[in-house]
Amino acid sequence: MKIQLSEHFTYSKLLRFTFPSIIMMIFTSIYSVIDGLFVSNFAGKTALAAINIIYPFIMAVGALGFMMGTGGSALVGRLLGEGEKEKANKTFSLIVYTTAIVGILLSALAFLLVPTVSRLFGASGQLLDYCILYGRICFLSMPCFMLQNVFQCFFITAEKPRLGLDVILSAGITNMVLDFLFVAVFGLGLKGAAIATVCGEIIGGLVPILYFAGRNHSLLRLGRTSFDAGSILKTCTNGSSELMTELSSSVVTVLYNTQLMKIAGENGVAAYSTIMYVNFIFVAIFLGYSLGSAPIISFHYGAGNHDELKNMRKKSLRLIAVWGIGMTIISHIFALPFARFFVGYDSELLAMTIHGFRIYAFVYLLNGFNIFGSSFFTALNNGMVSATISFLRTLVFEVICILLLPVFFGIDGIWSAVLVAEALALCVTSFFLITKRSRYHY
Repeated sequence: MKIQLSEHFTYSKLLRFTFPSIIMMIFTSIYSVIDGLFVSNFAGKTALAAINIIYPFIMAVGALGFMMGTGGSALVGRLLGEGEKEKANKTFSLIVYTTAIVGILLSALAFLLVPTVSRLFGASGQLLDYCILYGRICFLSMPCFMLQNVFQCFFITAEKPRLGLDVILSAGITNMVLDFLFVAVFGLGLKGAAIATVCGEIIGGLVPILYFAGRNHSLLRLGRTSFDAGSILKTCTNGSSELMTELSSSVVTVLYNTQLMKIAGENGVAAYSTIMYVNFIFVAIFLGYSLGSAPIISFHYGAGNHDELKNMRKKSLRLIAVWGIGMTIISHIFALPFARFFVGYDSELLAMTIHGFRIYAFVYLLNGFNIFGSSFFTALNNGMVSATISFLRTLVFEVICILLLPVFFGIDGIWSAVLVAEALALCVTSFFLITKRSRYHY
């Protein structure tokens, strides 16, 4: 039975509605994870380190899609809650067209800048060649990757989360199968992994256009629109926290790589890459839930249903607490097999990765609350609070911790930096959730 945004959400309904979004985010994360798995085992740790060095630049450019998707779905969801269906569809169309045009321009510029950025990030020799190869191939499909992220959000707002999941599953399976063929069977190495990623992203970005442009049974449809600077500005403001998160993550990853190269060389960067691959999948659960629940919050905020806002806040925080405890326990139990998947061929690197991951894993007790808190305020169309949480969490606190903790604790300071940063960010998130409660009646 179809679940509508206007309904009262029990735990069962909430989990059923957000489950496709969670799986969708996991499969989106699998793009890079599968690349890393095959590259590490068939092309070596230098190729793996190259992906980790250029990946922040790729994600920084792709952040446009996250911003337009989350910010736009919050705006469109509110309009639907207010009963403005025609305006909601025009705004939806404007956001998609704007993302496509700006995405093409940014991708072309980034393609040209890959060598310069790779050198700036510290790559040289074969590592530089690998960075340029992987980066330039990936930027060929970057507009599709941006659109994929936009449509991930709008499938949920359109009350079609399962269809969004089907699209991402198709894209993810394509990526995995081609990774196996190109890297493991045909021996194309890093080039093959990049081509597989491109093919998956093309499916994820273009198939939804065909659906929304034709006759469909969802709340949204692509059609004629007109330029509305106010809607674009509101979209960017709403989605600024997600943009900040992606940009900050890129900066922080570069800083991690720099610190690790000083302390442990390529082994440190490769160990961090492995930890991040597992982290992508675990954090995808929090991101997917926040993504799936945001349109519900936006709709009820627009409709003035304060009791449902309270219901969503209470149930969401309880679910996140349970998941965080579970992820931390799983991380400690399965640290060895997780690490062995990627770096089992090198005993020294394997030991470093397991040790680092077991320290890093305590972060899952905290970061889910911060991710949801930022998303919650985005859904309430309060981009300023959302951006403040993201800015402090993903940039200010983490940069300070990465720079200071290694001075006292060496490489263990790097593994624990994110944990300390998330603890500080949780204080900020809690402050806003408490002080803003009377304004939004949640």
